[in-house]
Amino acid sequence: MSQTGDRLRVILANPRGFCAGVNMAIESLERALQIFGTPLFVYHEIVHNRPVVDRFTRKGVTFVDTIDEVPRGATVLYSAHGVSPAIREAAATRNLRAIDATCPLVTKVHVEAIKFAKEGYHIILVGHEGHDEVIGTMGEAPHAMTLVQTAQEVAALPFSRETKLAYLTQTTLSVDEAREIIDALKGRFPDIASPKKEDICYATQNRQEAVKALVREVDLVIVLGSRNSSNSNRLAELAKTNGKPGYLIDTAAELNDAWFEGIGSVLITAGASAPEDVVQDCLRVLEERFGATVENRVVREEHVSFPLPRELTMVSN
Repeated sequence: MSQTGDRLRVILANPRGFCAGVNMAIESLERALQIFGTPLFVYHEIVHNRPVVDRFTRKGVTFVDTIDEVPRGATVLYSAHGVSPAIREAAATRNLRAIDATCPLVTKVHVEAIKFAKEGYHIILVGHEGHDEVIGTMGEAPHAMTLVQTAQEVAALPFSRETKLAYLTQTTLSVDEAREIIDALKGRFPDIASPKKEDICYATQNRQEAVKALVREVDLVIVLGSRNSSNSNRLAELAKTNGKPGYLIDTAAELNDAWFEGIGSVLITAGASAPEDVVQDCLRVLEERFGATVENRVVREEHVSFPLPRELTMVSN
């Protein structure tokens, strides 16, 4: 707490939390449960958020890491991060009822990858190795794609300036980090082709913009989100880049009183896959422990929504 004895001041960042793609994926899973019941399988986590996954697990949903874990003829829902063509083919071979809850902004990157590959480009994908979205995107053109994670890796790419190259990016990257890598690519390969519209999603950019705009006013940043959530990690990193302590937590139970010693003000935000109830739980704890006062700050409005997959609307209609 503040050494002056003042009440803890909390700035609540807006926008925060669920994006349109996450809302669509979660609503899709809720609707699938209503229509088909259990057993119901999801390929990978529906979104990268532990409380959300735990909630659906308690409802009887089974999350799997391989399509072979899904019994033949069963119902499987693809997560918001998308899947490769090989997974779709395996699901068809197993006669699975597949529901595609891939975020449309991820699908956009997949379509771009297919287009560039058909046009004879070698694609440089800017992203994080092992991330579900990256695995799915690379699966669209595995023989025509190279992953780059840092600007330093650009210098080691085994291509000449004459190579027909294009770049794409994971949708949940740090805007600043992606720009640094893209600048390095353009510096080394001036003719590299780019997507018509940048791939980093609106929600990732907006949440990062809100932290950048508000972090100077506070002593500490708390980000609600899971450790395997790329966009949530980027928010915590932004705090540290701006010289402020930043903690990434799943729930209010992880709040540590020691973090608030000598602290007068806190910024609270949430990654695009973190539900609002965990934010509100966090606020209640801070109000109970430190008499926190909460100030809502809107940096940018969001009015984006995506329709449910046709596999659900066709059945429900």
